[in-house]
Amino acid sequence: MTKTRKPLQKYRRVVIKIGSALLVDRATGLKKAWLDAMCVDIAALRAKGADVLVVSSGAIALGRTVLNLPSGALKLEESQAAAAVGQIALARAWSESLSTDAIVAGQVLLTLGDTEERRRYLNARATINQLLKLGAVPIINENDTVATTEIRYGDNDRLAARVATMVGADLLVLLSDIDGLYSAPPHLDPDARFLDTIAEITPEIEAMAGGAASELSRGGMRTKIDAGKIATTAGCAMIIASGKPDHPLAAIEDGARSSWFAPSGSPVTARKTWIAGQLLPAGTLSIDAGAEEALRSGKSLLPAGVREVKGTFSRGDTIAILGQSGREIARGLAGYDADEARQIAGRKSAEIAAILGYAGRAAMVHRDDLVMTGKRADEKDGRRDEVHA
Repeated sequence: MTKTRKPLQKYRRVVIKIGSALLVDRATGLKKAWLDAMCVDIAALRAKGADVLVVSSGAIALGRTVLNLPSGALKLEESQAAAAVGQIALARAWSESLSTDAIVAGQVLLTLGDTEERRRYLNARATINQLLKLGAVPIINENDTVATTEIRYGDNDRLAARVATMVGADLLVLLSDIDGLYSAPPHLDPDARFLDTIAEITPEIEAMAGGAASELSRGGMRTKIDAGKIATTAGCAMIIASGKPDHPLAAIEDGARSSWFAPSGSPVTARKTWIAGQLLPAGTLSIDAGAEEALRSGKSLLPAGVREVKGTFSRGDTIAILGQSGREIARGLAGYDADEARQIAGRKSAEIAAILGYAGRAAMVHRDDLVMTGKRADEKDGRRDEVHA
């Protein structure tokens, strides 16, 4: 897997995420001229042979202008009403602009459960892949009309990353009102350094993430780094670039400033990509040094190496595994319910039957259901025991 940036036209499947502030002006509504220019860029990329998917924010922002809602925070039901109105206008705008180049748009609205639950994830993937097969451009957004605070992505950066891994994209482009990653928020620190290439998302890179930069956007650099971790683990490169100029994709090709995140040199399988990208682990397991070394060498997590169990989860739920530093190093599917996991934590596998009253499985998390998500500070390129599928 290359660690060198290549032209957009060299990628075979590209997901483009577009922030609300790029598409919608609070006073005038939809920025149609910008959208038309964006669609020209999409048509050009498709003409080079790439599949293109768009994760488009803007439904709530557009609905606010149509309904003439006041500025400031909206109540949940107001946001849902704005989304219901705005999503129709947004889909129509994309359809009309893409049709100029004889491109058909297909609307796909997703909720958190559509990517977190395996069966629904596979169904959504099949629908999107069929749209691509038929030559359409999927226009994807979170279904804000039914999502609540507890069951939502809350930003389209991470949704776009999940979509990218879902469809096996090799590039994710996040377009917003900032042109890339800086060592510190540039509006607060005049000495902030711009990072052109990020070979790996380290704890130091994560620490550089700032807060949200726009009233219209729910996401900030923090969510973009989260998106980068999801995408690059699956072998998908990511670019953060400014979407402010007309023809933003052409601007990237012409050398406009942007930050490029290299994909993992050893991406995980499609199934493990789904596990690694889970946004809401149901619980955590803290493990000892011996167990951490075992996981890094490709082995399963046994009860003996587990020091603490937190959360309420059932067998098969996704859980995060914390190493000696207290940082997440892996994610996996629980082999036991939380109550049972607490009973056998720190015990030998041979003792499980006597403790639980039945002969359970030897592993707390089996290696086939586990993916490493974090590296040691001294680890140059974490080992993966599977190849991308």
